[in-house]
Amino acid sequence: MDQTDLSIRTKLPDALRVLLETYPRSSWEHDPGFDGLMRFWLDRHLMFRRILKQMTDEAEQMLDDTMDPRAYAAHLARYGGMFVQQLHGHHTIEDTQYFPKLIGLDSRVSGGFDILDKDHHAIDGHLNDFVEAANDVLNQRDQSLKMIPATDRFRKQLISLEKLLDRHLIDEEELVVPVVLKYGAPDI
Repeated sequence: MDQTDLSIRTKLPDALRVLLETYPRSSWEHDPGFDGLMRFWLDRHLMFRRILKQMTDEAEQMLDDTMDPRAYAAHLARYGGMFVQQLHGHHTIEDTQYFPKLIGLDSRVSGGFDILDKDHHAIDGHLNDFVEAANDVLNQRDQSLKMIPATDRFRKQLISLEKLLDRHLIDEEELVVPVVLKYGAPDI
C-alpha cells in the first residue's frame, strides 16, 4: 500500500519534511520571505476550509430543521459553485505555475510535488462526488421532505472531502512554504 496516498496519509514522509525542521510553521509569519504571495496563497487555503465548514454547518442546520430549505438551497448553490470553481482554478495555477518552478529548487523535497499532484487528481474525483451530491440536494429544493435524505448524503460527502482536503492543504503548506522561505519564489 502506498503510504503517500491521500486517503491514508497522516503527514508527508519525514524525508520530505527536512525544510520544515528549519522553517517550522510557527516561524513563517516572522520570516522576511513570507511576503504577500505566501499570505495570499495561505488565505486561499483558509477560504477553502471556511467554505467547507460553512456548507457543513448549514447542512447540519438543515437536518436539524433550523434553516429554511430555500435559504439552504440558495447558499449551497452559491458557495458550492464558488468552492468548486475556485479550487479547480487554484489547483490549475499550482500545477502549471507554482510547482514546476519550485520542484527543482531542492532535490530533497522534489518528490513531494509529485505527491501533491497526485492529491490534486484524487481530490478531483471527490469534487465530482461533491457536485453530484450537491446537485441531488438542489434538485429536491422544491420538495423539502426529499431534501433531508439528500442533505444527509451531502453532509457525509462534505465531511469526507473536508478531511482529505485538510490533509492535502497541510502537507502542501508544509512543503511549499519552507521551499519559498529558503529559496524565494522565482517568477511566481
